[in-house]
Amino acid sequence: MENNLPSPQVPTLSIVVPVYNEVNTLREIIARIQASPVENKEIIVVDDCSTDGTRELLKSELSAEVDKVIYQDQNYGKGFALKAGFKEATADIVIIQDADLEYDPNQYPQLISPILDNKADVVYGSRFMGGGPHRVVYFWHYVGNRMLTLFSNMMTNINLTDMETGYKVFRREIIQSIDIKEARFGFEPEITAKIAKKRVRIYEMGISYYGRTYEEGKKIGWKDGVRAFWCIIKYNIFIN
Repeated sequence: MENNLPSPQVPTLSIVVPVYNEVNTLREIIARIQASPVENKEIIVVDDCSTDGTRELLKSELSAEVDKVIYQDQNYGKGFALKAGFKEATADIVIIQDADLEYDPNQYPQLISPILDNKADVVYGSRFMGGGPHRVVYFWHYVGNRMLTLFSNMMTNINLTDMETGYKVFRREIIQSIDIKEARFGFEPEITAKIAKKRVRIYEMGISYYGRTYEEGKKIGWKDGVRAFWCIIKYNIFIN
C-alpha cells in the first residue's frame, strides 16, 4: 500500500548574529557559518549601529551571504540587537552566534541535537565542561563567570556551569515568547532567569572556546559584571 502520509518537516536553524564594530572578523564568521554542517540555515545579522565599516561591508560584499540584515538606528547593545533578531527568526530552532570568532559554528550539530531528539527546549553551550580546546586568557574573567553562574543558580535553582555563555539555543516559540528588557550584556542573566521560570527542559553541551583579549576587541568589562549581579536579583525576584 502506498504511504500517503506527509513527510516529516526538515528541522531548520535561524542563526542570529549581533554585530558591533566587527569589520575585521565579520567575513570570517559568516564564512564559517555558511560552512557549518547544518542544512537549511537562516542567517540574520543585526548591526548595532557600527562605525568601523561593518555596515558598509554588510551592504556590499556580504549582502548575498546572509538572509536578513537589521540596521539599528543607534548603538543599543547586545540584548536589544538579539531582541530585534529573534523577532525576524522563522526557523524551528534559534541559536545566538557572536561575530568575534570566539565560538565555532562547526559545533551547531551537537548544540541542536538535544532539541532535535526532543529531549530539550533550550541548550547552553558550556565553556567549562567537556573536552574541547580552550584558549587560555583572563583568570579573573573565569572567576567572575563562575561567581555569576553560582549566584544565578542559587536564584533559579538550576545547575548550569556557564550562565554567561554566548552559545544559547532555543526552540523558536520559546525565545519569541520572552520580552527582553536588557539592552546590553544583562541579557544573559535575564534570559536565564526567565527561561528557568518557564520550567522548560534545559541541557548543557560542552564546547570549545577561543577567547579574545581586549587588544583583539573584547568589549565586556567589569561594569557589565556588576550589572549582571543586579540583573540576577532583578529578574529572579522583582520582575517576571
